[in-house]
Amino acid sequence: MRFLPLIPSGADPAPWVPLAPLMLRWEGSLHPAWGPIRRHGLAIHAVHLPGEAPLDEALAVLALGLGMDFLVLPVARPEGREAGFRLLGLLEALLEAMSGRGVKLALRLAAGAEEPVLELMKQARAEAVGFCWHPGTADPEPLADRLWCGVCAPDSDLRPLQALGYRWDMALAASDPSTFRTQAAALTAAHPPVLFPAEMPATALGRPVVPDDSLVFGSHWDRDGGQL
Repeated sequence: MRFLPLIPSGADPAPWVPLAPLMLRWEGSLHPAWGPIRRHGLAIHAVHLPGEAPLDEALAVLALGLGMDFLVLPVARPEGREAGFRLLGLLEALLEAMSGRGVKLALRLAAGAEEPVLELMKQARAEAVGFCWHPGTADPEPLADRLWCGVCAPDSDLRPLQALGYRWDMALAASDPSTFRTQAAALTAAHPPVLFPAEMPATALGRPVVPDDSLVFGSHWDRDGGQL
């Protein structure tokens, strides 16, 4: 997996340019230096919303035309049917606002929210919504088929993700570029890239995965994805 800097949207981006693509933690506005830097095509991978007024926050970010791949929304456990309906309505509004912009929505689920939110997604057939892993995720396996991004700390244990074959981008907050480089190097050394999952997922969005007996790996691949 690749570790990317997660910086506040109000911070001066200039020191971070050599480490692009970047991820932003939305604080309601951009630092003025983003204007000239964006004109040179600096890549922004994801914007993480605080989630206090998610639709307004999303509209404000989308209006800036940052060209990000993902918009990440924190989601608490929905308590009761009414809360579930509100969440589905919000997701529908967000997806409509993002339509045609090339941006995907990823949910950062609070601890304990995985099961009820997955059930809602299954009932609503919300297959256009993905997930963002974080250290509070109880079990990443039910989310494995749509884990589009993640956020971690320097001491995060990423072995459960490696076992699932996760190899995408992971946000890492740091106070300065030097600290980020050191922490990202340590995480990369501790969690080397994977080619195939150690264990295939048993479920996908709460539904059992039916194995395809006609699909097999060649005999020259071992379980860790290395050549024998």
